[in-house]
Amino acid sequence: MVLELVRSRVPIHLYATGQHPGLDLADHGLGGLPATGLGCPGRSDPIAHVADVAQALERHWRGHSPELVPQLVMVQGDTSSALGGAQAADRLALPLAHVEAGLRSFDLSAPWPEEQFRVEIDRLADLLFAPTAGAAANLHREGCTGTLHVTGNSGIDALLAQLEGMPRVRRRGPQRRSPRLLVTCHRRENWGAGLAALAAALVTLARRGGVTIDVVLHPNPQVASTMFTLLGNEPHIRLIAPLGHQRMIDAMRHADLILSDSGGVQEEAPALGVPLLVLRAATERPECIASGNARLVGTGTNRVIDAVTALVEDRAALAAMAVPRLPFGDGQAAPRIAALALAWLERRDQDQRRALSA
Repeated sequence: MVLELVRSRVPIHLYATGQHPGLDLADHGLGGLPATGLGCPGRSDPIAHVADVAQALERHWRGHSPELVPQLVMVQGDTSSALGGAQAADRLALPLAHVEAGLRSFDLSAPWPEEQFRVEIDRLADLLFAPTAGAAANLHREGCTGTLHVTGNSGIDALLAQLEGMPRVRRRGPQRRSPRLLVTCHRRENWGAGLAALAAALVTLARRGGVTIDVVLHPNPQVASTMFTLLGNEPHIRLIAPLGHQRMIDAMRHADLILSDSGGVQEEAPALGVPLLVLRAATERPECIASGNARLVGTGTNRVIDAVTALVEDRAALAAMAVPRLPFGDGQAAPRIAALALAWLERRDQDQRRALSA
C-alpha cells in the first residue's frame, strides 16, 4: 500500500507507534521512507494506548506549519494504533481513510477490543476501503457516511509480491505420515485461559505422535513468555522466535495445516492453499470459511484436538481445503486504493477552489 503511493509520487510520512519493541520498518520493505517514532509502547490497557497514540500524533501535527500537516491520514486495520490515528485526525479535522473497513464479527468481545475499534474508525472515516462485498454491506447497514469502495485487501498484494521471488514448494504425497502443523496465537481474547487450553491440546497431539508441530512466538513479550512457559519444556514441539513477513510466509507454505487466531493469516492461508483452523469463537473474515479453506474451532482443548485429528485422518478433506483461493482480493488492491485516494483528494481540492471563487 505504502509503496504504491510512493510509486505514484505522493509525499508520504510513516508513523511508528512503538507498540512492538524491535520492530524494524526495513523488515517490511519500508526502510528508508520518511518516518517518525511516536514513543508509545504497548500497554496492558489498549484503550490507554489509543489515547497515547492520539495525543502523540495530535502534538506532532499541531507543532507543524499548515503545509506540513497531512492532507489525508490513512490507517489500516483495527489496532489501538489505527484508532489513535483516526481520533487524532478527527480532532484536527483532517480527512481520514480506513483500509480494511467494514470487517465485523458482530461480537464486541471477540475480538476485543478490535471489533469496537474498527466500528469507531469506520464511523470517523471519510474514505472507506472495504476488502470484500460483505464488508461493504456491513458498512451500508450501519449507515457509515464515508465514501465507500470495495478494493480487496492490500495484504494480499504484499503476499503475492513476496511469492514472486520464492521457489515453488514441493508437496509430499498423501502417504506422508507426519503432517506439519504451524501454530500462532496472540489475540487478547485468547490470553490466559485460551492460550492454556490451546497449549494443552498441542501437548496432547505432540505426545500422541504422527504430527510435527511448530509454534511461532509473537513479538508481544507477554504472549511469547506465556507460550514459552506452557510449551518450552515439551520436546516434541518446536518454538520459533517471531518471524518477519517473508519468513512467516515461507513457514506457512511448508505447513500442511495452520492453527491461528491471526486476521492476516485468515487472508493469506486461502491464497497459499494451506488449510486453516481459526482459533477464535467468531471471525470478522467469514469469507475464508465460505471459501472452504478454513474452519472455526476456537481454543478449547478437545475441539482443537478433534479438529486436527479429523483432518489428519481424512486426507481428502484436508486436500479439499488446500485448493488456493482469493476471497480477499486479486493482488491489485493497493493500486486501486492509491488511485481512489488521490482522485478523492483532487475532487475535494476542486470543490474548495470552486467554493472560494463563488
